Amino acid sequence: MDVGFIGLGRMGRAMAARLVAAGHRVRVWNRSPEAARAVEGAEPVGSAAEAFSGDAAITMLADDAALRAVIVEGGLLDGASRPAVHVGMSTISVALAKELAAVHERAGVAYVSAPVFGRPDAAASGALNIIAAGEDGAIGRVQPLFDAMGTKTWRFGAEPEKANAVKLAGNFMIVSAIETMGEVAAFSEGHGIPGADVLAMLTGTLFAAPVYKNYGAMIMEGRYEPPGFTLRLGLKDVRLALEAGEAAAVPMPFASVLRDNLLDAIAHGDGDRDFAALATVAARRSGR
Repeated sequence: MDVGFIGLGRMGRAMAARLVAAGHRVRVWNRSPEAARAVEGAEPVGSAAEAFSGDAAITMLADDAALRAVIVEGGLLDGASRPAVHVGMSTISVALAKELAAVHERAGVAYVSAPVFGRPDAAASGALNIIAAGEDGAIGRVQPLFDAMGTKTWRFGAEPEKANAVKLAGNFMIVSAIETMGEVAAFSEGHGIPGADVLAMLTGTLFAAPVYKNYGAMIMEGRYEPPGFTLRLGLKDVRLALEAGEAAAVPMPFASVLRDNLLDAIAHGDGDRDFAALATVAARRSGR
């Protein structure tokens, strides 16, 4: 397939490289040209408009503001050359996803929301879980791209914003798990038991799931750099979950606690460290 890829952060670079390895023609664009040149086998282009064409265009941008600036304010949907399908893989608000679905429908361009679960290492190995929502035919057209980037595509209906709601729900659960492990480690240390020993036991038995095992290992080792996903991005996602909860009249009291704890971590200089560094908040508050 002829694919345009817009947004080449750590995740985007790895995902674009998987598409190249699968034999697709991949045109890449990023605000910083160096990132585009780093994807071996891809074709760097000079503008987002050049990438927004072909069989499909994929966007993997940092947040609502970046996606809005490139796609909506950048006028890409008004261009003469547009893709058959735009696949939005960024973690964005439910509100923006709804807006994008409407503007794409008016422009006559199919839109699929397809955020992912997985860190950069999973992206590099093609082991992402892809959450897709949109018209069945549009998802079917881009399924070969999903197959190159992930192990499974989970479909959540025809309304694109539903995929973004699922992504925010998952990220809320991830940050909840990190907060829990941080508090457990501090609690154990308070009773004279090495927190790392307790987490090793719990993540190897009762909580032997990838999120607990992977983030638990990072907490046990104090391994927060280099970040696979930063605390600042985690705060952004928790805020989006709270915003979406309010819009649907769904109280999320623990999400408010997580927001404040993430702010605490960022205020203490940890904003650009890995998400797992949230565990340091409980340690610091307990004097450890």
